[in-house]
Amino acid sequence: KHSEEFLLTSVQSGGPPPPNTFHSNIWQQLHPLQTPEWALFFFYSSYFSFRCVLTPTLSVSQVSGFFKGMSFPLASITVYNSVVFGFFSNTQRLISKYRYGDGRHPCGLLDLTVASMLTGLVSVGLGAPVDLVKIRLQMQTQTVLAGKTVSMRLYRGPIHCISSILQTEGLQGLYRGAGAMILRDVPGYVLYFIPYTIFCNLLKPDATSSPHPCSIWLAGGLAGSISWVTATPADVVKSRMQADAQLQRKYGGILHCIIHSYKTEGAQVSRRHTT
Repeated sequence: KHSEEFLLTSVQSGGPPPPNTFHSNIWQQLHPLQTPEWALFFFYSSYFSFRCVLTPTLSVSQVSGFFKGMSFPLASITVYNSVVFGFFSNTQRLISKYRYGDGRHPCGLLDLTVASMLTGLVSVGLGAPVDLVKIRLQMQTQTVLAGKTVSMRLYRGPIHCISSILQTEGLQGLYRGAGAMILRDVPGYVLYFIPYTIFCNLLKPDATSSPHPCSIWLAGGLAGSISWVTATPADVVKSRMQADAQLQRKYGGILHCIIHSYKTEGAQVSRRHTT
């Protein structure tokens, strides 16, 4: 019961932030903001502010440019949320049954930490290909906006993008940047669920009552802010590696991407799209 209630309140509060990145659980609301966000930290030599992205995007692609690469995440987000939150709830139940002999026993902070870390690993297995396709499709628009010459569109849509990646890079190509995504999602889920639980407990009128819906929203927003700010550096690395196509490979790995980004942009690279 405790696991089910925690799962329900987690969904009501908006859930852990995405990758997607860790990403958002409501793609149709946040996706328009992810296109300029992605351009800010990838085409750093062309864009210097949020406004610098908005103007050319509207002039070249109009409003539809902000929804580039949206169909695949939109179609898969229901499955993603069902699997991730279901896994988290069932993991809590198994831990409680193993440690306390009762699957309905409330989980402690250590139990939540283990369940959150395992959930983060599962989320990478599902979310990495979705993020990769989304970013590759967004990259086609932003490459033109950044003043770079493109002789032809590489991908006609999400299905064609997946098949092209499988043909040129193999199955491992769909999981490019997965290592950085693990560095983002595993601690990110921990830093969401634990603050969320603490805030919900602090905002309850008493220990026996359930938190008010407004308290749930507030707890989810505060926990999401904490989680996303700490996950931003890994998200920058993850997104740059996923946008790094095989024919124009720029980064040799996670460490090379971190060193190259730091040398070219300085310490502020990890804060490029925090706002």
